[in-house]
This record gives sequence, C-alpha cells and structure tokens, in this order.
Amino acid sequence: MSVNPYSPTELFDSISKHEDFLMLDVRNEKDFSRFKVEGPELCHMQNVPYFDFMETEDACVKKVKENKSIRVVCAQEGSAKYVCEILERRGFNVKGYLEGGIKSWGNVLVPKTVFKDSNCEIIQFIRPGKASCSYALIKDKEMMLFDPSRNIQFYLDYAKNRGCKIIRTFETHLQADYIAGSRLISENTGAEFIGNENDFKGAKFTYKAVNDNETFSFSDGAPIVRAIHTPGHTPGSACYVIDEKFVVSGDTIFIRSVGRPDLGGKAEEWAVLLFNTLNNLKKWDKNLQILPGHFMNWEEANKDLVFSKSLDEILQINKGIFDIDNEKDFIKFIKENMRQQPEEYAKIRLVNANLTEVDDEAAETLDLGKNECAATQYAKEKGLKK
Repeated sequence: MSVNPYSPTELFDSISKHEDFLMLDVRNEKDFSRFKVEGPELCHMQNVPYFDFMETEDACVKKVKENKSIRVVCAQEGSAKYVCEILERRGFNVKGYLEGGIKSWGNVLVPKTVFKDSNCEIIQFIRPGKASCSYALIKDKEMMLFDPSRNIQFYLDYAKNRGCKIIRTFETHLQADYIAGSRLISENTGAEFIGNENDFKGAKFTYKAVNDNETFSFSDGAPIVRAIHTPGHTPGSACYVIDEKFVVSGDTIFIRSVGRPDLGGKAEEWAVLLFNTLNNLKKWDKNLQILPGHFMNWEEANKDLVFSKSLDEILQINKGIFDIDNEKDFIKFIKENMRQQPEEYAKIRLVNANLTEVDDEAAETLDLGKNECAATQYAKEKGLKK
C-alpha cells in the first residue's frame, strides 16, 4: 500500500478545473484558521488534526466525508502521508498528500498572460496562497519584474525557459505582508533594483532611487515603463505605467478597495497622503488597465483567472471610497476600518530592507498567511458598493 504526493501546481489545476474533491487539512486548528488552501472553485474543506487521528482514529475517520475523493495537506508532509495511509486502509478514495506541505502551497506561482502583441508581453504571476500578484514585462530576450515574491528560483527558471535576461526588478513599495524577492534576484542576476527612496532609504543593499515620472525601457527603447509616485499605503508607494496602457498598481489601489495607510503607525498622516493620491488618480486615463498587487477574492478574476480591470471599472466598484470629498471624512473612513496588523509585518519590513536576517525556515514561517493590506478587507466594508 502506498500513497503518492501531488504538487501545489497540480492542486491549483484541480481547483481551477472544478474537480470535486475534499481538501482535508490535518494541521492544528490554530494554524488552519490562520492560513489554508483557497482557490476559485474549492468547495469542500475539512480540518481534522493529525494528533486527533493518532489518539482517536475511529472517531476521526467517521468525521471524514466518504463520498468524496480526498487530498490531504499538513504542515510539512509526514502527517498528511500518515493520515492518507489510514484513510486508504479504510477504503477511502485518497488522491494523495501535498508535496512539501502547506508551505509549498504558500509559495506556488501561477503564470497567466495578461497581454501579448508584437511589441511586448505582460505576465501576471498569481500567488494563490497569498492572494497576491507579481508581474513580468517581456520584450525579445529581456525581462523586467515587478514585486516578485521570495520564491526567486521560480522567476529565474521562468526567465531561463523563456531565454530571457532579467534586466530590472521594480518594487512598488517596501512590502510588509510578504518577503520580497527583488534584492535576491538582483544579487543573483545583476538586474537593477528600482524602488522609491521614501521607502528604501537606509536599506542595506544597492538600489536605484526612482523619481516621479522617470521612465525605463528595454535595449531597443520600447516599451516605456513610467513611474508615478503614489504615496499613501506607504510614503514611497509607486505605480508603474507600461506603454501608457497598463498600470502595475502595487498596494495603492486594488480591484476592490484601496491600500490601507495605517500599517506604518501613522494612520492620519498617511491617510492624508492617500486621499491626495486617490484624487490625483481619478484624473488618469480611465481606459488604463490596472494590475493590482493583491486580490480580495477570486470573483475579481476574469474567465482566464487574470486579475485586471480598467480604472473606470475600479472607480465604479469603489465608488463609496472615491466619492469621499474631504480629508476629515476620509480619515474617519480609514479609522473605522482599521484593525490590528499581523505581528509578523514589522519583522518582514526589516527583512525586506535587509536590516535583519532570518534563515529559510524562519522566512517561510514569516511569509505564510493571507495579506491584510486593503483598507476594508476583513472589516465592515463601509463605503464599498455592494
């Protein structure tokens, strides 16, 4: 009798193809509540801890739904394999255990083509475990990255498989909710690290401080990437406009909601910055396609599972926020939706500025957990259009 592992990519494919199965998570209740497998069509989820199987096997087996094929996940791998063997012995249809455990799900990246023509190609890398998106801009044999995650081997392999050299890596801001990959990619490839000095001043690595409206391009001069300083989520937040058609918006605006300005402990001060940024943003070309740094739920994706909408659509979706016409009411809105930020965020900032070092295991632990970067996420959602 043997059970086989399945990869996080295979798991995502199964979820996105609407396969009918039970996702059985055998971690403890606390870890399960903090972070779990999620996806666009994942309907059946159950948490029965591994230690309960060890102590009361019969009772735990009775809890498991018998009419579903079962995929099992644990923290690393061994516990899920143990439970798989029990269930297979008891006659259940077991599909296997997640290779590498929940951490592998947290790091998986799924490439989706946003745009492609003879001039360039834009790839969105969905990170399902973090509800986040990073991006690649490709022209001929050159590649630029935007907000890559710490799974740098994926980006390096992706570039190699495409026959591309990574020439630049942009950060929209100093990330707090995940460990960024730009510094390590720059060190591994020689790619230029681009970031705003208001966020990265004092960081212990070499980077190019980007200026408002500064432009970048590939070797042949096209397409143009234009930086726009959009402070609010952080003082150095920036958006990057690609070919005057697409905007990598980071955590300034999302499809649903805007970036919360309270993570730095200066809620009122940064809320004023964000209020001014949002007023300026309303003057942009409404046809610009926004490429967000995070998504709130899978309903925001199109049929191809790409997260992108026009600025005009986003202004309508978030009408309640963008219609706030004075600083006082905007600050009130922010304060009404404030919530405690995860304890890990303070340390993640230090790691991303290379002001503290952590080993791989500690980095994995810090990096797990859903993002909480939206002003209204997990809150009362005041002001949002229903």
